[in-house]
Amino acid sequence: MPLPAKNLLGNETSPYLLQHQDNPVHWRPWSSDALREAREFGKPILLSVGYAACHWCHVMAHESFDNPQIADAMNRYFVNIKVDREERPEIDQIYMASLSAIGEQGGWPLTMFLDSEAQPFWGGTYFPPKQAYGRPGFLQVLEAVNEAWQNKRHELLKSAGALSAHVKMQLSANPGEAPSPLSALQSLATNIHAMIDRDLGGLRGAPKFPNAPFMRVLWLSGDSDHKSAVIDSLSAMLSGGIYDHVGGGLARYSTDDKWLIPHFEKMLYDNAQLLRLLCWVYTDTQNELFRIRIEETVAWLLREMRVEGGAFASSLDADTEGVEGKTYLWTEAQIRDALGTQADSFFQTFSLSKPDQWEGDPILHRRSHPSYLGEEREALLRSMLDELLATRLARAQPGRDDKVLLDWNGLAISALADAARLLDRPDWLRAARDAFRFACESMKDGRLPHSIRETRSVFPGLSSDYACMISAAASLFQSTSDQTFLDQAQEWADQLRTWYLDESGTGHYLTASDAKDVPIRIRGDIDEAIPSATSQVIDALLALSVLSPEPTNSHLSDLVQSALGRTTNQAYGQAGIIYASALAAAHKLLIMVEPGRQDVFVPVANRNLDPSRFDIVVGEKRTRKLPDGMSINPNERAAYLCMGQTCLPAIYTPEELEAALRRTQPVGPAW
Repeated sequence: MPLPAKNLLGNETSPYLLQHQDNPVHWRPWSSDALREAREFGKPILLSVGYAACHWCHVMAHESFDNPQIADAMNRYFVNIKVDREERPEIDQIYMASLSAIGEQGGWPLTMFLDSEAQPFWGGTYFPPKQAYGRPGFLQVLEAVNEAWQNKRHELLKSAGALSAHVKMQLSANPGEAPSPLSALQSLATNIHAMIDRDLGGLRGAPKFPNAPFMRVLWLSGDSDHKSAVIDSLSAMLSGGIYDHVGGGLARYSTDDKWLIPHFEKMLYDNAQLLRLLCWVYTDTQNELFRIRIEETVAWLLREMRVEGGAFASSLDADTEGVEGKTYLWTEAQIRDALGTQADSFFQTFSLSKPDQWEGDPILHRRSHPSYLGEEREALLRSMLDELLATRLARAQPGRDDKVLLDWNGLAISALADAARLLDRPDWLRAARDAFRFACESMKDGRLPHSIRETRSVFPGLSSDYACMISAAASLFQSTSDQTFLDQAQEWADQLRTWYLDESGTGHYLTASDAKDVPIRIRGDIDEAIPSATSQVIDALLALSVLSPEPTNSHLSDLVQSALGRTTNQAYGQAGIIYASALAAAHKLLIMVEPGRQDVFVPVANRNLDPSRFDIVVGEKRTRKLPDGMSINPNERAAYLCMGQTCLPAIYTPEELEAALRRTQPVGPAW
């Protein structure tokens, strides 16, 4: 039965798709039915991919998809499919790789033209309705593609087949000879460090992204210059306009090279990664401004991003009432009205800037005062910022994409658990546990969904969902010593193996074996704004293997070797795999025996977080062996710090443990 000739997005759960339900375009969600429609009618597919917080997606929707003339051409010539890239990242990755393969720069909205078999033959990103900005008008594009389909279909089909084959090969690369994990880490860190903007932090040029995968590699390398680059980059971005000084949290990127003009959308994944990185850097530097940023960002997460049930929403929109950044911007008069006599003191630290290329109201920042100004001054500034926050909350707020993505929530849970340990915040730990419980309650037949909104879920989940939730369980176990977290993690690892393991047994696909509408099954090797699914799987199975009392995941070394081998055939996006492989090669284990009610070693471990270390607490009723097979006396208070099969002599005082943890480098011990 043919699909009705109308817009079919009204019954979808994705807020992004629902934003387009009133377009005159006959949109279909990505589905087997929509793909079958294209085959049966012999029509090409116009695929449009975006996400709810995307500013240029909104612009193209208003300019083109609401335009009756353009919509009419789309409906006559194409089967039109709309995809939320966050809900279906596997579809986005395939066609974004296709765009890259034809030499175009990626971004959203992604606009791709596919043949009737969903093979791509041409595309781009944002198109204006009429020719502008050096880009052809969208109606002109539609007419040209239709003419080519009618008159040069054979050439298009040949091109589409070749492009699809190329993309499949790129996204499912065969492994070459695997490099040494630690040498690969140091080589990549050296290359990243060479790209660092020494004056302004981050990578040179604009736009500037936080790029957490790169920052993690620099930090893990242990090199003092590399770590300084991370510290300087964080200091710069957290004093600029990309950071929300009033409400906490980081915007997705800065449009300029000074971290001043943000693209105002706020993403859960950016802030989860920022939190975890800040925990490591604060451990190392004891810079109190980093502690404040941790507290502010967690406050934002708990205030503005939690949905009913305790999980976290995906993002906040860049726009408010159609104006980019409207909620977040201030004039001097507005600040003086809110702060009264305190305003002069406020402007001694904070500035309002309106660069030439920015059309909105001024942007608040403290680039001239990026350093910690002392407890009294920072507390006073925070009280004034709270006054501004109260004023801002009375304004119209940006739209929130309230779908719950389990992989992003896993990142947030791990970050919250770490921050709770570091700053002794049991309320944050409760929030992390609430989000974890939400994920567990979302399962069906023991399997995780990828996306949840209200009462509807998108099954089956992705390998990244299982990986991030296993890692979240590992973080909560290290925070609580509650064995049920590891038990749940092991069940998820079993599901990962059942539904996602590849034919060789040395890798995992991004999608489950029973996913019905995926044109290509890919591994998910390439980083985007977050580390790749493959790297997340390695991270997760490593944590589960190290923390479990009995050996698990004996094929972990094969996974690492295969993934590292595939990096040799990839041009970019391999930081996540290299990072995870280095952890697998040089992680540390800290076992703390804490008999009785008073923990002595745990507070030391908590204030000395290390991304390469896994922590286990052994009480009177639990036994544990060291990696070398030696048994531990559960009645004798002691700590044991090990790397591989090598352990330091037993440590009996917290002072000794503090010194030992401070001596060790992120990916290698100092002994």
